[in-house]
Amino acid sequence: MLTEINPLEYLLSPNKRIYWIFLLSSLLIALAYLWINPRDRRINFSKKLWLHPSAMLDYGYFVFMAIFKVLVILPILFGAKEVTLWVNSALLDQYGFTRLEGFSYTQIMLMFTISLFLISDFTRYWLHRFLHAVPWLWEFHKVHHSAKVLNPLTFYRVHPVESLLFGLRYSLSIGLITGVFIFLFGALIDIYDILGVNILAFVFSIIGSNLRHSHIRLGFGEKFEKFLISPFQHQIHHSKHHVDTNFGGFLAIWDWIFGTLTLSKGVERLKLGIKTDEMKNFRNIRNLLFFPIFSIFNKLKCLFK
Repeated sequence: MLTEINPLEYLLSPNKRIYWIFLLSSLLIALAYLWINPRDRRINFSKKLWLHPSAMLDYGYFVFMAIFKVLVILPILFGAKEVTLWVNSALLDQYGFTRLEGFSYTQIMLMFTISLFLISDFTRYWLHRFLHAVPWLWEFHKVHHSAKVLNPLTFYRVHPVESLLFGLRYSLSIGLITGVFIFLFGALIDIYDILGVNILAFVFSIIGSNLRHSHIRLGFGEKFEKFLISPFQHQIHHSKHHVDTNFGGFLAIWDWIFGTLTLSKGVERLKLGIKTDEMKNFRNIRNLLFFPIFSIFNKLKCLFK
């Protein structure tokens, strides 16, 4: 437990966004980008960016949440294993012992790997979209969007309620797919992985996932950005004028299909954050934790009056 509480463990775990290999690959991509685009060097190498009050808040909040998740959030979460057992049991009760024949172990691994990746990304898209569309959920998600500047640790600038929701989403989606595959193909299923991470998620993480929360305006071009979310597309999502677009995690196809896609072409200046009169409500860790709750309470009080 003590090692899990150590925030430095995030650098050593391939399941974390800021795993050192992912950070290193993003750094190399960023350096290549800045070599080609020297005009962006000034802001990305500036103390005003890395020592900005918003960035300093990210650093402190990251340490707090790394400890808070282990002590408070994880103990109340049910895991994907519990969901897997429940789904498999429910299917057995409903349909009895059933197996799909004619598939090789390699084919099953491939289908399982792709299914896990697609369902996880699809459910992430919809939860993210609901966080914007549902007013009381938006109050919690404002914590993330209150960042005035972006850095890799901004990824962890989320309210505990949002962190709990994403944990539930993961358990339900992964558990559902795993339960179905065990029911159809038996318990001997596996995924193609690198260092224990789904190979597709690993590849997408290593090609610059940490640049999404940065000021490296790296786009993938109009054709690719209809399928893959580029770092610049996610930065666009953090701008005040495009906050209801580009909800995708790794894939942009969900935004493309459901009409929430914004391409990076033609987008120049980005004004990050939320409404100016609301920014003052998210200036310290206490505000990040409690202001959304007070805001919802006050709205409910006005509603019932």
